[in-house]
Amino acid sequence: MLKEYDVLVIGAGVGMNIVFRAVEAGLKVALVSKDHLGGTCLNVGCVPSKTLIYPADRIRQVEEAAGIGVMARVEKVDFASIMARMNKARNHGRNFLKEEIEKSGNLDYYHAAAHFTEPRTVELEGGQLEGLRIRGEKVFIASGSRPLIPNIKGLEETGYLTNETVLELEKPPESMIIIGGGYVAVEYAHFFSAAGANVTIIEALESIISQEEPEISSAFETEMSKYVQINKGLKVIEAGREWGDAFVLTQDSNGGKRRFTAGSLMVAAGRTSNADLIRAADAGLQIDERNYIKVDDGLQTNIENTWAFGDAIGRQMFTHAGDREAEIAWHNATHGEKMTMDFDAVPHAIFAHPQVASVGLTERQARQCGEVLVGKAAYSDVAKGIAMQEKVGFAKAIADKKTERLLGFHILGPLAPILIQEVVNTIANRGKADYITRGLHIFPELSELIPETLSRLK
Repeated sequence: MLKEYDVLVIGAGVGMNIVFRAVEAGLKVALVSKDHLGGTCLNVGCVPSKTLIYPADRIRQVEEAAGIGVMARVEKVDFASIMARMNKARNHGRNFLKEEIEKSGNLDYYHAAAHFTEPRTVELEGGQLEGLRIRGEKVFIASGSRPLIPNIKGLEETGYLTNETVLELEKPPESMIIIGGGYVAVEYAHFFSAAGANVTIIEALESIISQEEPEISSAFETEMSKYVQINKGLKVIEAGREWGDAFVLTQDSNGGKRRFTAGSLMVAAGRTSNADLIRAADAGLQIDERNYIKVDDGLQTNIENTWAFGDAIGRQMFTHAGDREAEIAWHNATHGEKMTMDFDAVPHAIFAHPQVASVGLTERQARQCGEVLVGKAAYSDVAKGIAMQEKVGFAKAIADKKTERLLGFHILGPLAPILIQEVVNTIANRGKADYITRGLHIFPELSELIPETLSRLK
């Protein structure tokens, strides 16, 4: 049986942006998703993880309060209450989306896995929907990604956790090994260490946040090592369980081996594309060497009337980027004038302790394009930073030497994801430093860090 629609959306994460726009336009819409409404972000990503991290931030603030003359201590961490609060946030989002779908008369929601059989046509899998084929005049693919599980001997028998299954824990682990670096690894290391666990990170690279500026990576690791055991340059070659505990065996570049043991084991080794699960190649879609769907700068695939965005394309895999990509894909599908996605202006943040926020190019990337200006300032260079006794935090700016256009900005320290926003706006508008410095910044406030950093460009 074949059912035809004006619009077919695969994926209920950032794909919901398309669903609602298409419904508002009065089109006949099909939504196909095997996962909960809201996708990775709402269910196993941003929303639950940041809900857990917020209490961890408060714990660290209490622990460090003596530095400003406030004697306080954390009496107890109610893990069950924290997890219940996280689940409440997830359920609120799911219920909202469910209610919105139920109110849409021209929308059919198929809660099922699906795979392509030909261009713009999918076949549903499982239960009463098995074999039903759905075709869209226009198709939008937001099929997402899933945790990358490395090929490690014995790993499958350990009962390892991922960013998905870790959210089902009912009791806090006393100790945890996290395989991998990056924001998932360090954010959960922050949460569980603050909750009282002994956390060990094992990373094969020489930095646990290797995509950041070297100065930021170094300072970040120095601070995090006060709470977390960090081991870099080690490849995990075997894993298993003995006497109830998980263990991993590692090997360094010289062949030396080490053994680590903990009650829980978590894998945070990156993400992998879901293009194989939806059999994207069977639709004739071009796939890159990492198995992500190829698109042009307007998010269109090589197949007519087919667009892909979000984690499905493997670029800047953040919800805010996916939301913007969905807007651009919808515009390009419904207007003659084409819009393009500016990936250089996509910001990102690491919600750990300390926080990190970045937008645009690193210094190394910028120097590959030409001569640059670089400016740095510490939190302690502004009055509010002194009042906070912030000794570690700093910011770094990169600008084109010839045009003085801002190319990148990077912050390590408290409120970094908030502070960076005015720079994000400037870079998105291809502005110079004076785009920011012409505006007065309230004294004494931490926002002065931004113009202070820009004043030091040289």
